[in-house]
Amino acid sequence: MKYIVTFSRIFVGVLFIISGLIKLNDPVGFSFKLKDYFAPDVLNLEIFIPFTLAIAIFIVIFEVMLGVMLLIGYAKKFTIWSSLLMIVFFTFLTFYSAFFNKVTDCGCFGDAVKLTPWESFTKDVVLLILLLIIYFGRADIKPLFTSNGRKVIVYVSFIGCMFLGYHVLQHLPLIDFRPYKIEANITEGMAYPPNAPKPIFEYHWTFNNNGIEKTVITLGDFPTEEGDYTVETVMLQKGYEPPIHDFTMERDGEDFTSVFLEEENLIVIVAYSLSNSEKEGFVPIKRITDTAIKEGYQVIGLSASSKEVTEALAEEFQLNFEFYFCDETALKTIIRSNPSIMELQKGTILQKLHWNDSEELKLKPLK
Repeated sequence: MKYIVTFSRIFVGVLFIISGLIKLNDPVGFSFKLKDYFAPDVLNLEIFIPFTLAIAIFIVIFEVMLGVMLLIGYAKKFTIWSSLLMIVFFTFLTFYSAFFNKVTDCGCFGDAVKLTPWESFTKDVVLLILLLIIYFGRADIKPLFTSNGRKVIVYVSFIGCMFLGYHVLQHLPLIDFRPYKIEANITEGMAYPPNAPKPIFEYHWTFNNNGIEKTVITLGDFPTEEGDYTVETVMLQKGYEPPIHDFTMERDGEDFTSVFLEEENLIVIVAYSLSNSEKEGFVPIKRITDTAIKEGYQVIGLSASSKEVTEALAEEFQLNFEFYFCDETALKTIIRSNPSIMELQKGTILQKLHWNDSEELKLKPLK
């Protein structure tokens, strides 16, 4: 029993730390996932939506700290009970998501490892079992280091988590696990491989002929039946989905995506929602975009806000470029800062910067 408890303690502690640090690397992304859970059609907890970022930071730091405390045996009773309660809650949440197909990615490991809803639920069940083993075998948990040593480790870990969270919020995630990372090519990310699997659908046709109902199932062909009918479509196999989708550059109903993805020197200002953007960020952005234009760069903006809103913003800050429309979810995936800066060369991402780091934009002389 002692060895089983020790294994469980190490496994759960390490997993908590890894999972927490991955999400702490990108707390903004995890807050987007929490918004999905708080949505009216999921948990209907819209009251928490304005506080999702603060909740996200609290959860991920708490998760890391529980992992550290489990490993060193600090505050044993509090740590075990807190871990159990947290896993019970997330086990319910992942089961709810999986059973009702509400949130297709729990965000347990951020964008680093994608889990299906049932995989997430299975993972939480395993953790719950291991934590129950830890609980019933808690007498075999022997603290590591001295009392003061454990306190130092806990305090240093907490300070380190706070520093990391603050740093990535003021800049960008240290590691980018998304398909829009630096050196990725957007055009290639949207492409379908020649032998990409296609979706397979099953069609359930219900015919009514003179009051007699008959159901026919096909894979697409129209049945040789007579009478009025209704049809229900069931997906048997999901087809290939490119890592990059819903990416557009549109203005006035015209699609400029292919045009701009062929530009050699393109600076893109991303502001997925101007109503929620940090307006002070457009002051340094004004400076660097004016400089970029003088150097010969093409500069555009990307936003999910309306043309009227983007034009009002451009007038307010005297911006010398136009905004184009792109899906908000796609823009949130591209870069976490709102607003932010990105450099493209024929669709390849060369630079991504938080607006706080706008002065670090490297512009090579083109003239």
